[in-house]
Amino acid sequence: MNNGENRRTEPVLALGLMSGTSMDGIDACLLETDGEYIVRAGENLFKPYDEGVRDRLRAAISGKFSEDEKAALARNLTLAHANLVDDLRIKAGLARGEITVVGFHGHTIEHQPALGRPGQGRSIQLGDGALLAAQTGVDVICDFRSRDVVAGGEGAPLVPIYHGALADGLAKPVCVLNIGGVANVTWIGLDRSLVAFDTGPGNALIDDFVRRQTGKNYDDNGRLAAAGEVDEVLVAATLAGPYFARPAPKSLDRNDFSDLLAAVDHLSPADGAATLTAVTARAVAKAAELLPLPPEIWIVTGGGRRNETIMTQLADQLAAPVKPTEALGWDGDMLEAQAFAYLAVRSLRNLAITFPGTTGVPRPLTGATFHPAG
Repeated sequence: MNNGENRRTEPVLALGLMSGTSMDGIDACLLETDGEYIVRAGENLFKPYDEGVRDRLRAAISGKFSEDEKAALARNLTLAHANLVDDLRIKAGLARGEITVVGFHGHTIEHQPALGRPGQGRSIQLGDGALLAAQTGVDVICDFRSRDVVAGGEGAPLVPIYHGALADGLAKPVCVLNIGGVANVTWIGLDRSLVAFDTGPGNALIDDFVRRQTGKNYDDNGRLAAAGEVDEVLVAATLAGPYFARPAPKSLDRNDFSDLLAAVDHLSPADGAATLTAVTARAVAKAAELLPLPPEIWIVTGGGRRNETIMTQLADQLAAPVKPTEALGWDGDMLEAQAFAYLAVRSLRNLAITFPGTTGVPRPLTGATFHPAG
């Protein structure tokens, strides 16, 4: 990480929160930054969701919840985030006033980008920023996507500017590949220019299939997929679909490939996992064709970096070394929580958080909503 020399302003201590599409739980991490340079990442905590919370999130994502049910779930999620903020603050030995701001992403239940049509998109994250500020006694920044979407941007991915800060000092071009529920890539050029987009399914379809077939929450280290045979016809048909023909920037909803999940239901558990895993890896290889220049290295973050089958397939298909974040000393489990701490500080200081090359928004935009401490 950059040592913060030549900062324009003094760094502050921020706390980032992330509840990702994998629905495993809430990540929380402290970050010292001025919104441009990263001084250090601090203490972190993870709070797993129990199966009841996951079931309610799945129902909300599938559209089966009423507005009242969504409001109740948003309140419960916010209170869980508030408890984690307090737990992390106590773990770090901090008073409330020592944390300048909390970056609160919430949990995405719907993401329908505008496709370049201002005012036509929507991206919904469950969470109540005002309640979180009141509960924690710390200022909160939330709703990072709406302004971008209203302006005609995709509203995602949001983390590229943080990837760029992390990659300061690395040989470029470099790619940071996040394999969460959905997979996305950030390409960082020689001049620190950014190109970013969702590459395709990440872990979400694999997790959903494995849960249906085996009762387990995920394919541990890709062992099930490694034992199966890939349905090549199904993979080819998926990658020939319209999403992959679209130019970047572009983004996905977790449910955009639900037809693929239905299509593998007739396969054995091993063959279905192998087929979905192949789609994830080959979609990344296809995405590489859209990059301005080949990267020197692919740095993989998110849960997918722990899946040996995905990592092996990426190494076979990409024309550059593929390394997990830990090879560079980065914490791949907390990268997105760190990013929302970073974005919160950028928002406080009126610095852009989305860009034409990352979301397709017409011009760099700052944004998000500020809630003062209660």
